[in-house]
Amino acid sequence: MIAQRVLAIIAAILLVAAVAVATFGPQSVSLGQALLLLDRDVLAKLPLWSTRVLGNWVWETLIQPLLVRPAWLFPASLGLVCIGLSLSLSNRKTTHRSHRRS
Repeated sequence: MIAQRVLAIIAAILLVAAVAVATFGPQSVSLGQALLLLDRDVLAKLPLWSTRVLGNWVWETLIQPLLVRPAWLFPASLGLVCIGLSLSLSNRKTTHRSHRRS
């Protein structure tokens, strides 16, 4: 029950952040450009870190395509995933089976 509430709060924060970035941020700024605005060194360090820690395929197939997407899309996607996880945890019902002896 606590995990469901935590995921719901994280989802709300991520969705509000996505709306804030889409509304108040520059028009159609990509995630790579937004990271560059926050820290100039992150785009130089990210490829080296990801290939060293996760592998070259992660950089080429996951991270590079994310960097060209709109900046609001990443937090919105994570928020939707957290909503789904929260809802799936809230729909779980504990079933108690009792055995009757005849």
